[in-house]
Amino acid sequence: MPDLTVPPTPPTPPVPLGALLAREDLGLRQIAGPSDPDIAIHWAHTSEMPDPYPYLLGGELLLTAGVHIPDAAGSGTYFDDYVARIVEAGGVALGFGVAPVHDTVPRALVAACDHYDLPLLEVPPPTPFSRVARAVWQLMAQARLAELRRVTEAQQSLAAAASRPDPLPSVLRQLAQRVGGRAVLFGPDGTEIAGAGRGAGAVGATGAGRGVRAVGAPGAVAGGRTGSSGTGTEGGPGAEASGAEVREALAELVRVVRPPGAPTSSPTSATASSTSPASTPASTDSTPPTRPTPTSATDTVSGVHLAAYALGTGQGFVLGVAAPQRAPGDHTIASVAAVLLSLLTGEHQSRTGADRSSALVRLLLGAPPEDVASLLGGDRWLVVHALPDAGTGPDPVATSALGAALGSALIDLAPEAVRVLVPGDRAPAAQPGWTLGVSAPVAPEDWSAADQQAARALARARATRTPLVVHGASGRAGLADLLPHDAAEEHARTLLAPLAAHPALVETLRTWLSLHGSWDRTAVALAVHRNTVRQRIARCAALLETDLDDPDVRMELWFGLRQL
Repeated sequence: MPDLTVPPTPPTPPVPLGALLAREDLGLRQIAGPSDPDIAIHWAHTSEMPDPYPYLLGGELLLTAGVHIPDAAGSGTYFDDYVARIVEAGGVALGFGVAPVHDTVPRALVAACDHYDLPLLEVPPPTPFSRVARAVWQLMAQARLAELRRVTEAQQSLAAAASRPDPLPSVLRQLAQRVGGRAVLFGPDGTEIAGAGRGAGAVGATGAGRGVRAVGAPGAVAGGRTGSSGTGTEGGPGAEASGAEVREALAELVRVVRPPGAPTSSPTSATASSTSPASTPASTDSTPPTRPTPTSATDTVSGVHLAAYALGTGQGFVLGVAAPQRAPGDHTIASVAAVLLSLLTGEHQSRTGADRSSALVRLLLGAPPEDVASLLGGDRWLVVHALPDAGTGPDPVATSALGAALGSALIDLAPEAVRVLVPGDRAPAAQPGWTLGVSAPVAPEDWSAADQQAARALARARATRTPLVVHGASGRAGLADLLPHDAAEEHARTLLAPLAAHPALVETLRTWLSLHGSWDRTAVALAVHRNTVRQRIARCAALLETDLDDPDVRMELWFGLRQL
C-alpha cells in the first residue's frame, strides 16, 4: 500500500498539467475534473488493469484505452470504484484513449472523475500513449535544465556577494532575491542579526488565502503546522496576523535546528503548538534525548514556505528563509548560502576576520610570518594543496565548502591548485571529490617550505590515484636524523650541483625517484609526456656522470634531494 504521508521524490521537477495540455502536437483535451493548470504530474504510466492501485506510486498521469471496462460497466459502480482507487493511490490525472476500443469517453467515467475531482483527459486517436509519455519526460528534462541553470547562476551570484566588502548583508540580499522572499541570519541567542528581502508581514500577505499544509524535509519536524480557516483567509485577521504567525513559526524552526554545543535555552520542537490563536495545535511530544539535532527544517504557514539551516560553525548561527512559494532548486540555493555564511560567521581556528585582515596587511608591509602568526591562532601549521577530481578548475563555492571541511577560511584559489593554510593541531581527512597533498606541521617561518612539501605530496597523490598524501607520513626516524642539518645540506648541494641551473631536471628527478622509477606515473604527476621524462632522466644521468639504475646511487640522490 503506498505511503501517502510522504510524497515520492521524483528524479526531475514535476510537470504542470497545463504545460502538457498546451502541447498542440498531442491534442489532449480536459473533459472532467478540476481545471487547475498547476496540478503537478511526476510521470506517465499506462495500465489496463481494472484495479491499478497496486501499480501506482503517486503523482502519475494514468493512461488507459478502456480495455478493462466490462460491457455492463455503465449500469453499476464500476467507474466510481475505478476512479476512487486511482485517487486513493495518489494518481493526479487520467488520460483516456479514444479508439480502438471505445469511440467516445464513457459518460459514467466523466461523472466519476467530476465526483472525485480527478482531471480526465481525452487522448485523440492519432496520439499514441508513448508520445504522451515522451512529452512528459521532455517537459521534465526542460524543467530540470532550467533548474540547473538557475542554481548555477545563483551559486555564482552568491559567491560574488560573499567577496564584497559587506559580505553578510550581500549574501542575504542575493538569497532573498533568488527565492523571492526574505532571508534572515539569527544569532546564537535567537535574535535577528541581519535580514534582507520582504518582511514577514509582506510575505504572509502574499500567501494569504492559499491555506496551510504540512511539509516534511530532512531533519524537519513530522506533522508540521496546520492552519485554521481563520488564518489569512477572506474575512480572517489579514496580513498582520499572517505575518506574526510566520515570524513565530520561523522562530520555532530556528530553535529546532540549533546545532549541538550551541548556546540554547529550552529548545522548542516545531511540532509544538503555536502561540498564535489562528493556528491549530499540533503534537506536543518532546524530541527524545537520543535523537540527533536536525541541521535543517521546513514548515508551511499561511501559504508561506519556511526553512531554517544551522550553520556549520558550531556557534549557534542559523539561516532562516521565508518565501511565498517553494520552487525547484530553492533548497540547493539556500544550502549554498548557508555554506558561505558558515565561512563568514565562523572562526574556523583562525579567530576573527579582523585578525586575518590585520595579519594580511602586516605581511604585505613586510612583517615576517612568525610575527603575524599569533593573530591567526596557532604555533604549528599545515599547508594543503587540493585539486578537484572532476578535472575542471575549482569554483569558489566548492572551494569554500572544502575550507569549511578542513576547518580553515585561509584559502588561496590559485590556478594550479587550491591552497589552504590549516592549523597544525588538525589532521586533514580525505574529502570526496578532491585530491589532497598535505605538508608536515611547520612553524610560520617555514610556510614556504611547507608549500613545496604540499605541492610534491599532491603530485604524488595524483600519480598514485590516492585521495590524500601527507608529506613524511611514515613517522620513522630517517638517515637525515643521524647528521647535523647543515652538514647534510652542504653535502646535498655539492652532490646535486650539476643540476642546480636546471630546476625542471631537479623536480623531474625528485618525482621519478619518489615513484620508484615509474615513467608513466612520473609523467602523470608532472603533466608531461613519458618521453619527456625519459629525456630529462637521461640528461640528469649525463650531468651527474652516474648510473641511475644503481640502487646505491638512487638512495644517495634521494637523500640529497630531501635536504633541499
